[in-house]
Amino acid sequence: MNSTMAYDGHCAEIVTQTGLLASCLREAGADLTATVPSCPDWNLSQLLHHLGEAHRWVEEIVRTRADRPPPDTALRVLPRDTTRSPAEVADWLTEGADLLAATLRATNPDSRLWTPLPSGNPRFFARRMTHETVIHRADATLALGADFTVGQPVALDALDEWMALGSLPEMFDFHPDRRALLGPGRTLHFHATDTPPDAAADWLVDLTGDTLAWRRAQEPAAVSVHGPLTDLLLLIYGRIPADRATFDITGDAELLEFWLARVLFG
Repeated sequence: MNSTMAYDGHCAEIVTQTGLLASCLREAGADLTATVPSCPDWNLSQLLHHLGEAHRWVEEIVRTRADRPPPDTALRVLPRDTTRSPAEVADWLTEGADLLAATLRATNPDSRLWTPLPSGNPRFFARRMTHETVIHRADATLALGADFTVGQPVALDALDEWMALGSLPEMFDFHPDRRALLGPGRTLHFHATDTPPDAAADWLVDLTGDTLAWRRAQEPAAVSVHGPLTDLLLLIYGRIPADRATFDITGDAELLEFWLARVLFG
């Protein structure tokens, strides 16, 4: 999957995004038992531990050039209580992100190793962990009632990655129900209203063929969604609803809701 960001940029953003999350935890005096609205099965402590464990799990894969996945502590059942303060959790998150970024930087990005989807090299993990961190930072800020913003290059790359992952043929194996999305005339267009023209911030989701497909394009569609780039990112990742005042939706709103309900990710 090609990326608009370089490998080094992804490594840097893992650290930057984790640092922003850690600062939010320290400044807010976060209640780690608070429910995360966008991940309602988790409280804030569980969300943060999931992210920190994910960083360490990927670091082990890259460091050892693993040819199979190690035990997946990132997806284990996480305790709902915590004995650590928000500042201590923030330090732990920062430590894991620094470790992961250092290991990625010390590794040939084209080295062969195990990845959960086709790619087989550290580039996949650098990009995936960047946007895993971005979206879980959004989850945490939503739980804390804080404002979430993300820079344009990162948001564009996050949306591109989401579209690319969601369109892989393997997704039908993982999620057979997504075949129901396919049908004649089913197209969706997303346009960021706060980006310059050279950002080309338009995504066309094409469900009219035998596979899920997408392209960066500004074309007529059955339903179009216009809104700020960050809000589009959070909408497509299932973090905010489509009925927010920041969105201008024209066309088949039921198709939009049907698509959003079937493609939840991350």
